Amino acid sequence: MQLMPGLLLDVSLWSADLANLESEIRRLEPVADSFHFDAADGHFVPSLLFFPDLIARLRSLTRVPFHLHLMATRPLDLLDAFLEAGVDRVSVPLENGKRVGPVLERLAVRGVAAGLSVDIETPWMLLKDFLPRIDTVLVMGTVMGAKGLDLDPRALDKIRAIKGLQAKVRVFADGGIREHTVPLLRDAGADGIVPGSLICGVEDVAGTAAWLKSLQ
Repeated sequence: MQLMPGLLLDVSLWSADLANLESEIRRLEPVADSFHFDAADGHFVPSLLFFPDLIARLRSLTRVPFHLHLMATRPLDLLDAFLEAGVDRVSVPLENGKRVGPVLERLAVRGVAAGLSVDIETPWMLLKDFLPRIDTVLVMGTVMGAKGLDLDPRALDKIRAIKGLQAKVRVFADGGIREHTVPLLRDAGADGIVPGSLICGVEDVAGTAAWLKSLQ
């Protein structure tokens, strides 16, 4: 499938019609650079979200890459089940601390792309030592594991700072993705966004995606 150039769209299926995920994937895959799955254990963040068996079933429906954001207190304990389900990239929170390293090691052994997310309150500088081992940074614009919240402007400063490192990573904005915030995020240097309702909740998916892709 040919992707449009420009802003990368890591489309969050959390905002799709969860009762009709197969039809939603068919509707969204023409504009999705990847599908974003939030997975949580109910402890690291209060939400309980996508699970491996569901992702495995959805994997058979599309060739669009799957990006897993694994928000768990003990991510290594859950990782293999999601890898077997067929995810192509896994991002874990920088806030996992000493548990981050073993996850990145496992992903490297399995040949799966790795990323890190950084929460609003976490200093971005803590990412620096991990940058050679990852290809993606998710800059959270809202509280992790929540949706429907406004963008925290500190996310813009984080994006600018991380892009200023000239590291070989793509920076995605996750949370607070709205029509009026995406131009700000793009201007700050975001390579991509994790759109939820902005793309899942509109009738003109192609038109919305074309506008997003046009942002410089």
